[in-house]
Amino acid sequence: MTAFIINRLQESLDALVAAKQYRQIPNLQHDGQCVISEGKRLLNIASNDYLGLGSDKQLQREFLNQLSQLPVDNVPRMSATSSRLLTGNDEQLQALESELQSWYQNSVNKKMLSPSKSVLVFNSGYHANIGLLPALTALPVKTIILADKLVHASIIDGIRLSQSKLVSYRRYRHNDYEHLAKFIEQADSSVERIIIVTESIFSMDGDRADLAQLVQLKAKDARIELYIDEAHAIGILGDTGLGLAEETQTLADIDYLVGTFGKAFASIGAYIMCDEVVKQWLVNQMRPLIFSTALPPINHAWTRFILAKIPSLTEQRLHLAQLSTTLSNAIPKRYRVLSTNQDLGYDSPIVPYILGDNALTVEKAKQLQAAGFYALPVRPPTVPTNTARIRLVMNAALSHEDCQRLIAHL
Repeated sequence: MTAFIINRLQESLDALVAAKQYRQIPNLQHDGQCVISEGKRLLNIASNDYLGLGSDKQLQREFLNQLSQLPVDNVPRMSATSSRLLTGNDEQLQALESELQSWYQNSVNKKMLSPSKSVLVFNSGYHANIGLLPALTALPVKTIILADKLVHASIIDGIRLSQSKLVSYRRYRHNDYEHLAKFIEQADSSVERIIIVTESIFSMDGDRADLAQLVQLKAKDARIELYIDEAHAIGILGDTGLGLAEETQTLADIDYLVGTFGKAFASIGAYIMCDEVVKQWLVNQMRPLIFSTALPPINHAWTRFILAKIPSLTEQRLHLAQLSTTLSNAIPKRYRVLSTNQDLGYDSPIVPYILGDNALTVEKAKQLQAAGFYALPVRPPTVPTNTARIRLVMNAALSHEDCQRLIAHL
């Protein structure tokens, strides 16, 4: 590497520091619900461990005890050593997909719905989102992708990778379905396919998409397919934790239901619930699936262990909703996503505290850390310019006293 390139890299990094946008990987130790940062024990209110399962040592001991009862030859392997299409497929992974399919089917059957879905598991949510749209749009059909302005970076990358002579995209204003409807109306008869892409719970604002309204739009145009990323809803919403689509009874109307295991599930990986023919197309077209070593079977065994418990965690979901609502309503309206004089209903455990200015946000994070909370600043480009914030995240392992103590320091 030349000195010129090194100098340019350093100058660009210095500019990030000056703009208060410089990122660093923190040096952390984990201790139950807390993290130890720079020698200080801080209550973790920054992670996506929404149900508190990732810090549950008793749960981990239960899982390890189950493994210890198995003959050595039956203990899940520590590595898949290959992609699924070679030798990386495994009984744990196949059982996980089957159990996820049953989870979906049990939920739709309760609502007197009959459509079946197949399930395909991936290595991560990022892998899923950068691979699904390029694979789905590999079909030589004129397609337009319409995505919410605030979808996750992984979805944006997947959209960019999908662009071709036949595939274009537009982004509608956040949760503005009139704007979306205009884009649909502008799609002339040469467009054979319209894929609407949104998160169900938005990762930075913590608000919800209106899935029922999206389903209504879909009913008006046969070209429309719905791609819903439930990453931040899975485990915490719905009667059995299947997400916002379950809660809003829209499961049967969603073509591509995507979720992850790295948040409320306290595991790793992701999945799509879709038609069987779509699953087979993805197996043949989706590059991150085809060309990546599968996750270790031991990870899938842990995910199955958690999945068996998720439907029954009703009390944890209720407690989480109570904490999140209490915190949301305590945020002064000038620091909320939307100013309102009314108390807010429950959207999600993600509660943004928006200060706008990068430097002020960094300073507020330091104040909260000094008060004993591991809170982090979120700045552009992760969020739009002038919307820097502290992303406060509740989890079911926190107490009402923890929540009130946090509120006192806001």
